[in-house]
Amino acid sequence: MTQSALERLSQDAIIICFDYGLARIGVAIGNMLTKTARPLRIISWKTNEQKWKEITSLLSEWTPAAIVVGVPRHADGEPNSMTATCQKFANQLEGRFHLPVVREDERFSSVEAERENSGADYIDDEAAAVILEQWLRRKEQ
Repeated sequence: MTQSALERLSQDAIIICFDYGLARIGVAIGNMLTKTARPLRIISWKTNEQKWKEITSLLSEWTPAAIVVGVPRHADGEPNSMTATCQKFANQLEGRFHLPVVREDERFSSVEAERENSGADYIDDEAAAVILEQWLRRKEQ
């Protein structure tokens, strides 16, 4: 997403975030006004058709102004086995929905989400909220 597209986001714009995985996608929702995010849901998927149907439904329901996608890397910043897959997912979102898509470094989001939600079976939605809040905090600087 270009800097000018980021600058055009309204004060009360809704932002949706995806923490992409091969079996589950964590989803969080936030807004520019409060600079906060909350877990929304986890999409469990087995087929591309199912995945895109669920994502389309969420985007129709929430009508976000932009999308944030967590892009994982190793601690040293080098790409890991999921980096290219998440980049591809972000590209597909742009192509399908014609919304600005931010790729956000998610190196430590799962660690933080696990610390805050120990004992939970799945924390993908919590990790998405961590990723989105990280982006929102950086955005306000």
